[in-house]
Amino acid sequence: MSTNIESFGISVEVPDGWNGQIFRRPGDAGAQPQAVDEGDSSTFPVVHVGNFWLPAVRGDFGSGAVEQMSHDDVLVCLLEYEPEAASTALFAHEGIPRFTAGDFDPRTMQRSVAGMAGAQAFFRVNGRAFCVYAVVGSYARRSHLAPSVNRVLEGIEIG
Repeated sequence: MSTNIESFGISVEVPDGWNGQIFRRPGDAGAQPQAVDEGDSSTFPVVHVGNFWLPAVRGDFGSGAVEQMSHDDVLVCLLEYEPEAASTALFAHEGIPRFTAGDFDPRTMQRSVAGMAGAQAFFRVNGRAFCVYAVVGSYARRSHLAPSVNRVLEGIEIG
């Protein structure tokens, strides 16, 4: 069982028992996540999906949430970039990527948190540029947790 959330041309199948949100921030980058009118063009969409309760105040790459993760927790962040970025080499990969356990590394964390690991990839879909950043609560358990990250990624559709 899952719940589907959709906004800004992005659809995400959120696994049962998980939490997810699609939002754009108002012009103030420090503002807390919130859904805004789709006509507002002040920022690009951000998606957060986690198998733990997501705090109301968190950064685009999950700061504020990562610190609350346990060793069995997973956080997936999807961030859209300006349309012009889709034609650059950084976003050359076409399609939503998947991660192997070997992709997760403590050095990929936006901010080092003991025992945790992150993975990051840049890609494009339908002329739109994205970054996916995923965090697993335990580097030692990355082989067990990576399939959960991919389950979320497989449930994302971008129009």
